[in-house]
Amino acid sequence: MTTTRLIRFIRRGQRVQLAHVAPDRTLLEVLREDLAATGTKEGCGEGDCGACTVVLGSERDGRMHYEAVNACIRLAHSIDGMALWTVEDLTADPLIQPAGDAAGGDLHPAQQALVDCHGTQCGFCTPGFAMSMFGMYQNHVCRGQAITREMAVRELSGNLCRCTGYRPILDAAQQMQELPAMRVDEAALLQHLKQLALDTQRPEADSTYDAPTTLQALLAARAAHPQAQVVAGCTDVGLWVTKGHRRFERVLDVTRAQELRAVREDGGLLTIGAAVTLTDAYAALVAHWPQLARFAERFAGLPVRNSGTLGGNVANGSPIGDSMPLLIALGAQVELASTRGSRRLPLEDLYTGYRTSVMAADELLTFIHVPLPVAGQLLAAYKVSKRFDDDISAVCLVLNLHVDAGRVAQARIGAGGVAAVPARARQAEAALAGQPWGEAAAAAAGQALQAEFSPISDMRASSAYRRELLAALPLRLWRESRQGTPQALTLHELSPLTLSEEALP
Repeated sequence: MTTTRLIRFIRRGQRVQLAHVAPDRTLLEVLREDLAATGTKEGCGEGDCGACTVVLGSERDGRMHYEAVNACIRLAHSIDGMALWTVEDLTADPLIQPAGDAAGGDLHPAQQALVDCHGTQCGFCTPGFAMSMFGMYQNHVCRGQAITREMAVRELSGNLCRCTGYRPILDAAQQMQELPAMRVDEAALLQHLKQLALDTQRPEADSTYDAPTTLQALLAARAAHPQAQVVAGCTDVGLWVTKGHRRFERVLDVTRAQELRAVREDGGLLTIGAAVTLTDAYAALVAHWPQLARFAERFAGLPVRNSGTLGGNVANGSPIGDSMPLLIALGAQVELASTRGSRRLPLEDLYTGYRTSVMAADELLTFIHVPLPVAGQLLAAYKVSKRFDDDISAVCLVLNLHVDAGRVAQARIGAGGVAAVPARARQAEAALAGQPWGEAAAAAAGQALQAEFSPISDMRASSAYRRELLAALPLRLWRESRQGTPQALTLHELSPLTLSEEALP
């Protein structure tokens, strides 16, 4: 007989335990309907607006780590064993206390700063902003790091407001560090989480929400229940629940398997576990390829990156996902595993069609292996979209060239938004191989890209516009390679009037 496992978490310094929560219920539903935490708002229901933002806390290397996430697409069971804060908790949590000799006010600095800076108007989005600012406050201010304007813009990228114009909200994000300090009593909270872990690690017989803590147990669960819906950060599956109204009787969560939560370097490879969040995965990539920093920040908003995983993004196989063109260009391989064993294959060979792959019913994507950079590598990642922040690509093109003595010794190109699957542009690579790196080679690569792909027209861009981008971006890389680091782009930076060769900077 199947059961629904208990959800145990820490809120306001106390243990909360919920029973009989269906495996496909979202955290937002449980907060509003079961716990009457109606300060957390339901806006878009798809992780775009940030009105539902809450903060999760977990232990990492002996200290607390805080993540702002979207409650609307996060499954409730996924917070088992964590600490949770909603906007109501900022003034009601006994573990949030004035720091040192500071005299605490009636509001948390994140809330008080929004009041002082007039950072709210209709107020619907305000709880989400307050929670993103609370996460920012704990991760930066309480660690002695100043909040700059640029940091505030980056870390509030997943919160939208239709009233204020953002300036007063950004002012508030910086102002909160000037107010009397308040901090979470992390020693007490870590002790609470330690005690909670003793219960959450106990197996529950045949639960409909299974979250094994080891890879071996995870693969065994997959073999036993191949029909279960696999989830990682749930940033896409959550949409199937909220927008598609799909129901899942059994869910298999890969994010608790410890082996899949690590990033390591060995044998010239950067190996990223499938359960590593997009935030941490891109931090590891940027550490080796600093030019990817701007590209990484444009992968959705921070709350989505804090929940979503690199493995989930790759396994999902969306043709407009941004991770896959990058990883294809970097020559990444994916590791698939089951109780029968494991196998590796190039990422571009994973997909067989629109959101379909070679994975067997009992297999899971477990690791992504990325070759570390070598001398002479010229890498550029272009994400072209209507908005700079929190938007889906019209075209994502990543070019990775190995230039030796002025010639392209090797080329790898990944493309998204131009085919039914994330694709490797082999014809364009062949057009570059062995050629002097210059305008003629870049133009030939652009022409090969146009011949290789037949993009469709949709709400993001027309087919003709996408084809122009395919021709223009290699030329842009050539010109930027003479001037400095390649930059990410938005559609308004590449309007049809500026796509001609002469107009490219």
